[in-house]
Amino acid sequence: MESIIKHLVEITGHRDHDLLNISVITALRQLTHAESARVLDVVSVGQQVFIKPHISIKEGDVAIADETHTAPSSSDSIELYPQLKEGIALQQQVIEHSIDGGKIIWLPIWINEKLHTCLEIYKPANYTTTTMEVVSGMLIVYRNFQNLLDYSERDSLTGLLNRKTFDDNFSKVLRSSALQQQASTEAEREEEERRSHEPERQHWLAVLDIDHFKRVNDQFGHLYGDEVLILIANLLRSSFRPSDRLFRFGGEEFVILLRSTSQEDAHSIFERFRQNVEQHHFPQVGTVTISIGYARIDPFEPAVAIVGRADQALYFAKSSGRNRTCYYDALVTSGDLHTEVSNDTAEFF
Repeated sequence: MESIIKHLVEITGHRDHDLLNISVITALRQLTHAESARVLDVVSVGQQVFIKPHISIKEGDVAIADETHTAPSSSDSIELYPQLKEGIALQQQVIEHSIDGGKIIWLPIWINEKLHTCLEIYKPANYTTTTMEVVSGMLIVYRNFQNLLDYSERDSLTGLLNRKTFDDNFSKVLRSSALQQQASTEAEREEEERRSHEPERQHWLAVLDIDHFKRVNDQFGHLYGDEVLILIANLLRSSFRPSDRLFRFGGEEFVILLRSTSQEDAHSIFERFRQNVEQHHFPQVGTVTISIGYARIDPFEPAVAIVGRADQALYFAKSSGRNRTCYYDALVTSGDLHTEVSNDTAEFF
């Protein structure tokens, strides 16, 4: 009983999804004496569903997958897990699959009838009815706490991540990018030089703003203004990958963290989204346009400088006609923006 209470205290003591997930699979592995345990992300891309290992624990060692990779390159199609696929289709709480020397137990985490996470217990040695009752109770606590965490991180109107979660998400992107670059060996750098003709894949930060949004509120009322915000958020979710991060900063401003793509692709993605919004019919309001400014994420530069560059590109887009997508470096190269670097943390325009 003491160990169960200790696990529950550990699970509910975090305000971070990764730490929460590590706590719960550690508890499940110890309670069932399993060989290993994993947190699996269930990712939908169009009509396809992928299973992406996110966190694993084996013999006390914890491994967290690199989030910069996207499905399907770092994921398995759910077709490779027929038992899991069938159990998910039936919305089962516990899915079992017998293998040589034991079994695999999958525990889908259903929140509001949606599934984004599945826990996996590999070869549990202690798989009694009593143990699974304890596991079931622990999962109820985990699910409720996961829901509370998610609720605190979401914008209440659009359902996108909110402003206060941006700092943590951006810090994770900067850390993972910096570690990737620092871990590169000389051999890897030589390999990169041989492949120098391939476009360089990086991370990007974009700030977008709805053009003349005050006019929408003044002319049609705040109810229709809110509907525009919700529809923009829906378009964002359908236009970007699950690995990208979407935020509502407040008012009519949104932020996108676009992961692992070339500059040409990044511009194409942002521009295509701008066009999608322009072509979308908004009830009562009609046509709505947006302006986008974006900048490259350099993991060794201050976050405030990167956000500032995207903001400056957005300001240029707004002041030069609106309904445009502007890249900070391109504006500097063309002479449309001039910068004077005063120190390591700020740039003056």
